[in-house]
Amino acid sequence: MFGFFFFLQYVLCRIIKDLHIQFEMTNDPHWVFYFPVPKTMVGIVPKKEAPGVDFCGVDKYYYIVRSDMNCYMRSTNFHQGQDLNVYSLHQSCKGGDHYLAHDDDLFYIIKGNNYRRVANMNTDSGAVVYSLHPNCQGGDHYLSAFGNFYIIFQGKGTYRRVKNMNSDEDAVEYKLHPNCKNGLYYWGTKGFYYYVKPHDEWGVQYYRCTNFNTNEDGEPFSFHSDVISFMPGGLAVTKGPAYGTWECIKTIANDSNSTIDWTKKITRKVGYASQKMKSVEKSWNVSMSYSYNAGDLMAAFVKQQFAFSTSFGGKRVDTESENWNEATEIEESVSIKVEAHQTVCVWQYKLGLGKEDVLFCRSMKFSNSTSPPTEIPLPPSK
Repeated sequence: MFGFFFFLQYVLCRIIKDLHIQFEMTNDPHWVFYFPVPKTMVGIVPKKEAPGVDFCGVDKYYYIVRSDMNCYMRSTNFHQGQDLNVYSLHQSCKGGDHYLAHDDDLFYIIKGNNYRRVANMNTDSGAVVYSLHPNCQGGDHYLSAFGNFYIIFQGKGTYRRVKNMNSDEDAVEYKLHPNCKNGLYYWGTKGFYYYVKPHDEWGVQYYRCTNFNTNEDGEPFSFHSDVISFMPGGLAVTKGPAYGTWECIKTIANDSNSTIDWTKKITRKVGYASQKMKSVEKSWNVSMSYSYNAGDLMAAFVKQQFAFSTSFGGKRVDTESENWNEATEIEESVSIKVEAHQTVCVWQYKLGLGKEDVLFCRSMKFSNSTSPPTEIPLPPSK
């Protein structure tokens, strides 16, 4: 019997060690076990779920186009975060389904079954519109490299190489190498192909190769955090996932034997704590000719992060109607009845990223419980 007991104890200890279960002894002869909750790995929103977002490259420059934010970023090195400049997208260059740059220093904006070729996405200079050849339509990703255009069909696991997307000149189709199939975004330069891989234990990375069919010269690179922050869902990766919580800002206790009328002023903070996000925007050299005032660009990114689903580190709430001016303390007069021997808690809702409170909402709630309310006082995002 004792042998069986020791064997059972040994097996239990092995299970505890293998599963990393923590335990402690209580005053009674029982063990309290704590099973670790796995950390949620948030990732970048993929192109198929981020209309108007794309990557492209030409010569020494790499671009992230955020048509949803009316702007684009240009950099000379995504890995080191060098020369990060943000520009406005010209009105005629917004709303593209795909963006790519060719080695002729021209940008191609695909919308539906047509594409617009421009010399500059900020000014729309030299604009010409062409139709896509039927064989070049319906791609999941478009890029240019080695003097050719490439259309990736992820569902089929193939890509089409053409010299001209209007005429389908010199068209050839190839199979995608397994390592090149699941890219979130694709782009190219004169001598390389690039693609962004899903977030894994190594973080957000992009891969470079010289052949999508063989994955020749494949090499991974990590993105600089300031570049990640510019991507859809990137703030949850660099700052931490969004959270929403009720904070008790005032407790009113009535220890008497009769009901009292409590009337006083409550001081609370309302608005956007922009200083918490300054370090991110400060790394971007923002040259916005219109669309945003100083500081508003970062606020727009934060709003969007809150609106994303939890899969991408969001809270799925619409904060458009909240006060996005700089957070300030305000006083409000409050009049409530507090029953005898009762305590009233005054709660305020706030949103944040990671461990930083970022938006102090208008919503207040009164309750007789010291437990925070459970409802979310904001409409769901669309």
